[in-house]
Amino acid sequence: MTIPDYQSIMLPLLRLAADDQEHTVSEATDILAEQFKLTYEERKQLLPSGKQATFDNRVGWSKTYLTKAGFLENTGRARFRITPRGVEVLAQDPQRIDWSFLKQFPEFVEFQTASKKLEPAAISGGESPEEIMDASYQSLRLTLAQDLPDTVKKCSPHFFERLVVDLLVAMGYGGTHKDAAQAVGRSGDGGIDGIIKEDKLGLDIVYVQAKRWENSVSRPTVQAFAGSLDGQMARRGVLITTSQFTGEARDYVKRIDKKIILIDGEQLAELMIEHNVGVSLVSAYEGKKIDADYFGDGA
Repeated sequence: MTIPDYQSIMLPLLRLAADDQEHTVSEATDILAEQFKLTYEERKQLLPSGKQATFDNRVGWSKTYLTKAGFLENTGRARFRITPRGVEVLAQDPQRIDWSFLKQFPEFVEFQTASKKLEPAAISGGESPEEIMDASYQSLRLTLAQDLPDTVKKCSPHFFERLVVDLLVAMGYGGTHKDAAQAVGRSGDGGIDGIIKEDKLGLDIVYVQAKRWENSVSRPTVQAFAGSLDGQMARRGVLITTSQFTGEARDYVKRIDKKIILIDGEQLAELMIEHNVGVSLVSAYEGKKIDADYFGDGA
């Protein structure tokens, strides 16, 4: 089954608290995971940010919304208990507690208003705020990654050379920027090549070739690159292209004893984004939450 959204979690969470005992969020999450029959893989599925499990995040927000509506109360660090209102709600035997149901209660409406009416379709549909922000971020990043290769292809050979040097240095290769710039240069055929240091100490070297191409890079080109490693006295190679590699080219590097990394246009864009090469920060949002360790048992 798919991971339940927070609106599907709220009623089971409230019923779990119906025993009028104090519960921890961690305990509730484990119990609810069993009730929903989640697999190990589903429990470990992360938000797009990779910083929290999706199900854990949704249980946490379910508790927050139930608390804002007055159904639950916080009793300590990551601890909660049902309230008299929560007991009354369960006595009505609701079939589902969702965003619309919670809007009956003035405390929740006040919370909603204070949150600048945080009710886009995605949230009312069951996704948590973190999931919406992550999805928006991933959408923006995907668009950027799709646009970057076309922009790179339009650059001059000299600019492409500089871009490759900037990226290699940002990734920790080539030693200093000056060293890398001297080691990497134009080789014609719409590409550049050079020998760079694998680390700042120069303990090993890597042969680099980058091709600003429109057409796919086929096996013969990759095979020729592999053969040139010996002539360059290099054991490792990185072949970068603004286009793609054919399936035969990728299969070939898996079968040889040399270590060759193939970076296509999509991966090139991802690396540029990750290492802030050719991209600039538009805006940054810092998400914060209560530090339970700071408040201790007094929370």
